[in-house]
Formats: sequence, structure tokens, C-alpha cells
Amino acid sequence: MRVLVIGRTGQIASELLPRLAAAGHEAVALEPPEFDMTRADHIAAAFDRVRPQALVNCAAYTAVDKAEDDRALAFAVNATGPGLLGRAARRADIPVVHYSTDYVFDGSKPEPYVETDAPDPVGAYGASKLAGEMLLHDAQPRSVTLRTAWVCSPHGGNFVKTMLRFGKERPELRVVADQHGAPTFAADLAAAAMALLPRLVDSRAGDAVFGITHLTGAPYTTWHGFAEAIFAGAARRGQPAPKVTAITTDEYPTKARRPANSRLDCTRAATVLGIPPADWRAGLERCLDDLLAQQLPNSGSACPATPGPAAGPAAMKDPTR
Repeated sequence: MRVLVIGRTGQIASELLPRLAAAGHEAVALEPPEFDMTRADHIAAAFDRVRPQALVNCAAYTAVDKAEDDRALAFAVNATGPGLLGRAARRADIPVVHYSTDYVFDGSKPEPYVETDAPDPVGAYGASKLAGEMLLHDAQPRSVTLRTAWVCSPHGGNFVKTMLRFGKERPELRVVADQHGAPTFAADLAAAAMALLPRLVDSRAGDAVFGITHLTGAPYTTWHGFAEAIFAGAARRGQPAPKVTAITTDEYPTKARRPANSRLDCTRAATVLGIPPADWRAGLERCLDDLLAQQLPNSGSACPATPGPAAGPAAMKDPTR
């Protein structure tokens, strides 16, 4: 199968591309500067050259706070781009796998969100991702959007890498404990795409597999609980394990509001797609093995934590992607 992958160096693409190659698929990955997903001519040229049989969009603008001041770019990448990709996929009659976010919800629901809950994003990032979902599915009904949350991996910037870096620098970290969700490892999201692609190629519009599906790790936790699990794993590997103090969201102010409830109900993924949520604790063990076997680079990724009682919030990119 020839698969066009939008994005090459992000967390999900970094996990997906080796899997595609190992399975014998021909994958072509495109990203800036040679490819601009907000330009129809770039997309048309890519389709003419690659002649893909399926498309996976791993690209996104994920700087949640920066998006508040840079709405135009956030909407161009997260909304216009998926819409244009959907149109090209419709013309080529190929299916699309796309990734979205819990930020399409405001986080006020007391229970986990299901796919039929009305979206209500409270920030530019979530609004742009919601617009992208709508434009994509309007353009190409043979699309699957996997809404996910709290993505981590050994690649790029994310919460796990940031915690490990802070853990080497400070004896105490203050981590938000009133935001609830489920860590999701990029390897599991890539595995989901691998499982879906053969089925999507053989399915026509109207098949139950198409549409929006929630897919995160399991079980639910908080950022504070996730941090404690990270440092417990690090300690088992001889790494520093600082004290992790629970704080509230109000004690960690950010430009964009974060959902207090990022829990997504993944029943549809298990029953319709045949992809149950993966246990993030197993993913964390694999991630720690990978990260601690190499020289850990500095991470510039966002996390809801401060590196100690006297330190201000870290200015970092959100770990949604």
C-alpha cells in the first residue's frame, strides 16, 4: 500500500513511519519547508507524484498558549489544511486517518466525553482542531478522526521528557492534580493507524468505521498521578525521583484555559474499530527504557508543572501532540 503521511518528525509520525516500512508499505512523509499543507497546489502536486492509496495526517499546530495570539496560523494548519487534504482525498477516492484532541471540549462535563457530546472549545487551539474535523469530514466522508489526549513518546517535546529533565534539576516539582485525563503513547496511536488502514481501503463511505472516534490510553489519572508514575519508573532505573507536590490549576496560570476533564470514553474505538485503549503504564515503561538508554536532550515541551516552590511556570509547548 502507498501511504502519504503528512508530518515526518512529530511524535506520531516518528512512530508510524517505521511501522509502515516494516509492514512492507510504501510511505512518503512530507512536512515543511518542502510541503505546505495549507496550499492546495502543494497537496495536488504531492498526490500527483505519490499516487497514494491512503492518507494519514499527523501534522498539527499544537502550541496551545501561542495559538491565542496566532489564531490565523493555528486555523490554517489545523482547519484549512485538513479541509484541503480531505478534498484531495475525495478526488483520489482514498481514505484518511486524522488525529484530533480533547480540547474540542470545555472540560466541564463530570463524566468522560463520548463522541456524541457537543463540542465547546474554549481556546483557539481547540476551536481550530474542531474546525479541522468538520472540514475534513465534510470534504471526505471516508475519514477517521481519532480524538486523543496527553500524547507522549521518546520523540519530540512532551510531558515525560520534561519531567525527567526537571527531575535532574530540582528536588521538588509542583504538578497540577485537578486536571483529569489519560496519557496516550504515540506508539499506540501509530499502531491504531496500522490496524485501520487495510480496513479503510476496503471500506466505502457509510461504513461504521468512518467518523470521529475517541482513543486515549487507560486508565484515567491526573497530571500529578502521571508524574508520580514517571518518577517511580525513573527511580527503578537509577534516575532521580524528586518530591512531586500536588497543586491546583489556579496555581499554574496559563494563557489558554486547559480542560479540567480530558477523559474521553473509548468504547466506540473498542467495539467499532476493534482497538481497545492501551494501558499507558506499559507504554510508559517502554518509553522510559528508550529515553534512559540514550542521552536525554533538553525538552522544550509544555507541562502543567513548575520546577519547585520558588520557580515560575515553565514556558513550554503543550503536550497534546
